Amino acid sequence: MSATETFTHVPLGGPSLPQERRLITSIPGPRSQELIARKAAAVAAGVGHTAAVHTVAAGGGVIVDADGNSLIDLGSGIAVTSIGNAHPKVVAAVQEQVAQFTHTCFMVAPYESYVEVAEALNRITPGDHQKKSALFNSGAEAVENAIKVARKFTKKQAIVAFDHGYHGRTNLTMGLTAKSMPYKSGFGPFASEIYRAPMSYPYRDGLSGAAAAKNAISIIEKQVGADNLAAIIIEPIQGEGGFIVPAEGFLPALVEWARANNVVFIADEIQTGFARTGAMFASELLGIVPDLITTAKGIAGGLPLAAVTGRAEIMDASHTGGLGGTYGGNPIACAAAIAAIDVFENDGVIERAREIGSILISRLTDMQSRDARIGDIRGHGAMIAAEFVDAATGDPDAALTAAVAKACIAEGVIVLTCGTYGNVIRFLPPLSISDTLLNEGLDVVAAALAAA
Repeated sequence: MSATETFTHVPLGGPSLPQERRLITSIPGPRSQELIARKAAAVAAGVGHTAAVHTVAAGGGVIVDADGNSLIDLGSGIAVTSIGNAHPKVVAAVQEQVAQFTHTCFMVAPYESYVEVAEALNRITPGDHQKKSALFNSGAEAVENAIKVARKFTKKQAIVAFDHGYHGRTNLTMGLTAKSMPYKSGFGPFASEIYRAPMSYPYRDGLSGAAAAKNAISIIEKQVGADNLAAIIIEPIQGEGGFIVPAEGFLPALVEWARANNVVFIADEIQTGFARTGAMFASELLGIVPDLITTAKGIAGGLPLAAVTGRAEIMDASHTGGLGGTYGGNPIACAAAIAAIDVFENDGVIERAREIGSILISRLTDMQSRDARIGDIRGHGAMIAAEFVDAATGDPDAALTAAVAKACIAEGVIVLTCGTYGNVIRFLPPLSISDTLLNEGLDVVAAALAAA
């Protein structure tokens, strides 16, 4: 059975939704408009939304709204529902667990599923060294705890993050995140002892991986100093920053320097992890073994869970009680994660991500051959981006990007934008999407670009 057949014939989430794009009303329809009005009255204005729809069901490659519209999902809730919404294995695991107990707090009365998730993460993350894990609620919380552990282990304070990077919205992770709007503006002051180095961005800097790494290391040594540096944190493929894939050799050179200088290398694989890039983790594709790796998003099939996994000697640096949290490793989320990891390992998901990537690259390259406003296409697996530019100057074109995304949503295809300059559309379809739906979604993207 091929990876495609695996997902075509598995019962879909929710009410076995028809896998079709269907527009009964304009987007948003009247019932969705009612919800958006209620949201405006009840929810803080700072909480935005991409698509003005009132979701009532989702599964396979579609999201259905309260007006009966069925939209093609090319965002997966920002890479969360990688195995598809309401995957049957996840649903069954959650239902069984919720009937047994919903919470004890692992720090009060521990349970096996937390340990089982940790064991799985220790096994599947890059490297054959001894590892340990700790579970948390969100990606930002995982990043914060990775920083805590690195500082405790090295007895140093400084942290280096990279241009275009995104690591969260808490105070510490806002400091690590590069982009001001909408993530940081007006929310400071931020945590101290955070520094920034240049990222390898081949489309815009033209540097080889070796040259970009030499530049970054020179800045780190001059502006921070290895004797002060606890950790480097970097997304192997940047997410919010624009799906930037560093030049070959950039990350291995950073890892080599970090190891030589007692600096913990943290790979933030919150968006890239769990088959998204056509490997279980992007670090594998780019030839590195991190000291610590942070995961979240796709880990639990849509339930909130996150983790830090890494070298046992580093993870054990904290004193007892120094890591944890009331909801960290909630038993329902752990049950979902065990089921999701089973799907990632055994149901052809990694292979399916590669198939999706081939379709995305082929279709987007064809569009690029006919439209110079697509400046760059990049990514791996089912994590592909198109960067939109002014055809004459090559400058980022955020207005065009926003117009294309808006037109796609109006036609029933959910796409997400990103990038430091706001000029990137990222494609993160659920790995349960069919080829037919994916190609139809890309037809809509092509039409929107042609009309923009």
